Amino acid sequence: MHFKKVGTRIVSNSNKQTKQLISVKIREVLDALECFAPLPLQEDFDNAGLQVGLTEAEVSGALLCLDVTEEVVEEAIARGCNLIVSHHPLIFHGLKCISDINFVQRTVAKAIKSNITVASMHTNIDNAKDGVNFKIAEKMGLGNCRFFAQKQVNGITCGSGVIGEFDHPLSACEFVNMLKRAFNVQCVQCNTLLDRPIRKVAICGGAGSFLLEDAIRQGADAFVTGEMHYHEYFGREQQIQIAVIGHYQSEQFTTEIFESIIREKCEGVNTYIAATNTNPIIYL
Repeated sequence: MHFKKVGTRIVSNSNKQTKQLISVKIREVLDALECFAPLPLQEDFDNAGLQVGLTEAEVSGALLCLDVTEEVVEEAIARGCNLIVSHHPLIFHGLKCISDINFVQRTVAKAIKSNITVASMHTNIDNAKDGVNFKIAEKMGLGNCRFFAQKQVNGITCGSGVIGEFDHPLSACEFVNMLKRAFNVQCVQCNTLLDRPIRKVAICGGAGSFLLEDAIRQGADAFVTGEMHYHEYFGREQQIQIAVIGHYQSEQFTTEIFESIIREKCEGVNTYIAATNTNPIIYL
């Protein structure tokens, strides 16, 4: 007998002669994600976790994305998903009303109207072991990856940045070209190219310039992040190779982490990496 039902996992009883369908609730998916990246790991300014909706419903499918927009909600509807898991929180600042005054309020209203639950894993998964920065390191081919500027939260070792090494050092030009290929970027913002080989690389996805000094203290040859301010590039010539690849681009593979967790812990839940590109920056 063939079983096919979205949002369920198939389990066998002890005698392996019958099969039973067990529904997976949205709450179970959120529990799995938060077990991997506990909410206490998030920064004080953040608003990770449940954003909109109910959690006791059975999962019909999970759409995984970086940002939640009206177009993303429409994609969830089209795919039959009643759960959206994003990296960036939909509700970052408090809402005093839900109307049509801006895209956040319109997106919240559309999700509620469509019975779609939205949850976000933001700085908690940035700070988690095997989280966003470890994924970036993986895409770069770094080894011996570990936290730098690490801290303890509720007895959990975590950190906002990751540092690792290449097996074989790269020239600065080779390093930049590798980043362009690995993250599919048209350009990388750099300071003066380093005239020594790059082996040790520090990483902080998103807006990570606050860790530049820590990267230098750790002896990193290069620092990769998503965005930095103009004046932060000054005074680092031949000290460290700064490589800024774009906020969206640096975190684009976070959805792969979500997918891996859900597939492992919530077997049978259909997952989809969003096709909607939510990067608000275009390159002309």
